[in-house]
Amino acid sequence: MAYIKNLPHKDIFRLADQVAVQNGQVVSKTVAQNNAVSLTIFAFDKGEEISTHESKGDAMVTVLEGKGRFTVEEDVFILNEGESLIMPAGKPHSVHGEEAFKMLLTVVFPRERNVTGIE
Repeated sequence: MAYIKNLPHKDIFRLADQVAVQNGQVVSKTVAQNNAVSLTIFAFDKGEEISTHESKGDAMVTVLEGKGRFTVEEDVFILNEGESLIMPAGKPHSVHGEEAFKMLLTVVFPRERNVTGIE
């Protein structure tokens, strides 16, 4: 049984190549999701966003390509390729494509949560 899905096993690959930026869209590929952790790769077109929401788990984003804007409560962060940010559980946050960009989202959940982790 594979716990990490939608990615090649026993092969070298680039995470950024696993999703493509599409005009006017946010594209995602879930690679692992269970009661403890969720791993999702995202591609944002310039100007696209995920509106303000909260998560029951701590969310860590790592920008794989491009530049994204992350708002956590009232604080705004611009992240470039190779940079990461932790958005604490229960804090409102949003994501915006400053330019087309790709990111890996890792969410670590407390012991009990709903299936999506988004409230």
